Amino acid sequence: MSTAKVKTGQLFSKNKDDLMKMLGELKTELGQLRIAKITSSGSKLNKIHDLRKSIARVLTVVNLKQRQQLRLFYKNKKHLPLDLRPKQTRAIRRRLSPEEKSKTLEKTKKRSTHFPQRKYAVKAA
Repeated sequence: MSTAKVKTGQLFSKNKDDLMKMLGELKTELGQLRIAKITSSGSKLNKIHDLRKSIARVLTVVNLKQRQQLRLFYKNKKHLPLDLRPKQTRAIRRRLSPEEKSKTLEKTKKRSTHFPQRKYAVKAA
């Protein structure tokens, strides 16, 4: 593996095995560069920085793919895991759904049928 920067666009086309193999290679190279930095006086900081960012990109793509697969798995299930649900705010998450909002209780229905809104007005004398 060369120390060239890894492009994220190219990573999406690879499967998980290739990505994990690439991750292993990047990590070993990073270890070697860290040892080389200590032993020799030559500056390897730039290459180390690029490698760390490349590792982060590979891990990001792995995690994104994993979440994508989980979303497909849970697509028609009754409940989604918490981390796959939309974040929003606590108040919005606890708000009634439009369906729940439109429902009326049995007691309310009875009250409205037995005691409907009066249709006349009293004239002031």
